[in-house]
Amino acid sequence: MGLPMDRRDFLRAGSVGTAAFLLPGLASGAEARGRSAGAAHSAHTVAQNAAGTAKVAPKALVFDTFGTIVDWRGSIMAEGAAWGKEKGINIDWGYFADRWRAGYGPAMAKVRNGELPWTKLDVLHRMILEDVLKEFNITGLTEEEKEDWTFVWHRLKPWPDSVPGLTRLKTKYTIAPLSNGNVSLLADMAKREGLPWDLILSAELAKHYKPDRESYLTAVELLSLKPEEVMMVAAHDQDLNAARSFGLRTGFIYRPNEFGPGHKTDHPAADQYDVVSEDAEDLALKMGC
Repeated sequence: MGLPMDRRDFLRAGSVGTAAFLLPGLASGAEARGRSAGAAHSAHTVAQNAAGTAKVAPKALVFDTFGTIVDWRGSIMAEGAAWGKEKGINIDWGYFADRWRAGYGPAMAKVRNGELPWTKLDVLHRMILEDVLKEFNITGLTEEEKEDWTFVWHRLKPWPDSVPGLTRLKTKYTIAPLSNGNVSLLADMAKREGLPWDLILSAELAKHYKPDRESYLTAVELLSLKPEEVMMVAAHDQDLNAARSFGLRTGFIYRPNEFGPGHKTDHPAADQYDVVSEDAEDLALKMGC
C-alpha cells in the first residue's frame, strides 16, 4: 500500500528549519543558579542559542542505541570469552567484535543501493557473522549456535549511566530508541536490561537505515510531532548531523570507550550541538531532569 499523500509530502520535505530551542526550566537565572555549574552553563548556552529565534522545546528524545546506550563491544567480548573458554577457542574477542561491527555499514549500504531488498538487521548480522567466522577460522558450529551468536546483539549490556539517565529523562520527555536495530532486537534488549523506553522506534518501521531522511522523519511522524520537537541523541557525529539536516534537535553523549581503550571516538565542542553531555545522567541534568 502506498503512503498517504500527506506522509509522502512530509518525508519529501527535505531539510526543515533548525531553530534553536530553549529548554523549559533552564532559562531562569534563579533556577540555573540552583543547579550544578555544568547545568548552569548549559542553560546559559541554550539561552544564547535561542536569542532571536523560535523557542521550541523538545517533547521527545530518540536515541541511537549501539554505542550510545549499550556497550556492544564489551558485551560481545564478554560473551565470546565465556563461550570460547567452554569451546576451547582462544582468539582476540575484542577484534572479533570489531570485525563483526565493521561489516555493519557495508551491509546496510547494499540495502540502500538496492543490491539487497529491505533486510532487517538480524539478517544482516547473520550474513556478516558467516564471514567473520571464516576470517577467524571458527568451524563446526551448529545452526543453533550460529543463531545464538546472531542474537548476542539482543543481549547487549547498557553503559552504567544509561538506565539511571533514561529513567530521569522519562519523567519529563517521551523517550524511545531510534536505532538501525530491528524492533524485536530493541524490544528484547529493553526487556532484558530494563531500558525504560516509552515505545520502540526503529529504522525497520521506515524500511530505511539511518542516516536516510526517511528513518528520522518517519519517527517524527509516528510521534505526531514536528521535527524541531524531537531531539536525536547519539554518540556519533554522522547520526546527529543527518538528524539536524532534517530539522531535529541534537543531543550528544560522549562514549570514549565505545571502540575500546585508546581508540578515537567523536567528542565535539560544547556548542556543536544543542546539548553536549558526558553521559546519560549528565544529559538528564542538562535537560532539566
